[in-house]
Amino acid sequence: MTATIPDTPPKTRPRVHRAWVVAAVALVALVGAAGFRATPGVLIDPLSQDFGWPRGTISAAVSVNLVLYGLTAPFAAALMDRFGMRKVVSAALLLVAVGSGLTVFMTAPWQLIACWGVLIGLGTGSMAMVFVATVTSRWFVARRGIVTGVLTAAGAAGQLVFLPVLANLTHAYGWRSASVTVCVAALAVVPLVVLFLRDHPADVGVLPYGATEQVPKVRSTGAARNALGMLDTAARTPVFWLLSGSFAICGASTNGLVGTHFIPAAHDHGMPETTAASLLALVGVFDVAGTIFSGWLTDRVDSRVLLGVYYALRGCSLLVLPSLFAGTTHPSMLVFIIFYGLDWVATVPPTVTLCRENFGMSGPIVFGWVFASHQVGAAIAAEAAGIVRDQLGDYAAAWYGAGALCLIAAGLSVRIRRGHSVSPDPA
Repeated sequence: MTATIPDTPPKTRPRVHRAWVVAAVALVALVGAAGFRATPGVLIDPLSQDFGWPRGTISAAVSVNLVLYGLTAPFAAALMDRFGMRKVVSAALLLVAVGSGLTVFMTAPWQLIACWGVLIGLGTGSMAMVFVATVTSRWFVARRGIVTGVLTAAGAAGQLVFLPVLANLTHAYGWRSASVTVCVAALAVVPLVVLFLRDHPADVGVLPYGATEQVPKVRSTGAARNALGMLDTAARTPVFWLLSGSFAICGASTNGLVGTHFIPAAHDHGMPETTAASLLALVGVFDVAGTIFSGWLTDRVDSRVLLGVYYALRGCSLLVLPSLFAGTTHPSMLVFIIFYGLDWVATVPPTVTLCRENFGMSGPIVFGWVFASHQVGAAIAAEAAGIVRDQLGDYAAAWYGAGALCLIAAGLSVRIRRGHSVSPDPA
């Protein structure tokens, strides 16, 4: 008599969780949005030379872009609750394409403000950090910190991918070639969003990554009312103002100042624009590593402590930057680029975490308002730095002012109280 060996089912590879597919599509959209928004930094000098517009005038369009990029965010988060991420992100990409495409026909400053300021500001604002917060809140329970870090790093990747390409196109073929490239790139992302992005895990019959039960979908009946109502609720808490104040300084010292004026400032000291754009793209390389590492740390270290350290280090680096500009790249500037790159968007994962801890499932909308303050700070810095350059002949005062503000932001961050200070979510 022989023993029979029971049949064993063949081993199959585990399927990739759908959350990672959604995160990958979000990453592509965020890379594009960051690259599209960063493009004006490449165009400031070419537009000034082509049309004779002062830098303060061109900076006004950048400021409008930055303000709308921020103010759109909380409403975009509420619209994603109402209509879904896929529809909102697709519409945002189409706005970017239209705005960028129309700039090739402009002849007056108001048209630059309308296209790069309004249309692209609204489009990229709808794919800003609230998109990150929405994706991670809906699709992830485990690994939220690291996923937030990776998606936030998409902003750096956008700089890395787009800035050198656009700078070389502008140098070789004129600034209009850069505008057309952004238009085509935005349109190319739309099919990916339509085909693969999904709004909730329940839509495809899966649980959020790391969850043991399904999180019920909450549909808002009024996106604007939801966003404004949550602002009213959050504004009654000290933590909101501490987060908003420190994040406004974050925006002033990154997107507003360095992101907008680093290339023309380096060019003032004799550095070619293509070289300066490559340095700014290099910031993006190290920003990817720094932001992912920050997401990892956010899962393990008090977010308030992280923010305090990040802002203090950033402030110190900006205070020494004016002495580093030269006609050629040298080791000290490379050290700054590496150091600053590691810190650039490292503030986002701990800020998102503090919003979630204090405001629950409404955290993405509250972060939208905190992010709006980030962009208001960026807009003020972008315009102020342009005026400083027009009036004083260089950017030194702008760098020193931003460095001092970052030290203030470090103090604000460590005063944030941690915990669930607001429990109700708006209906």
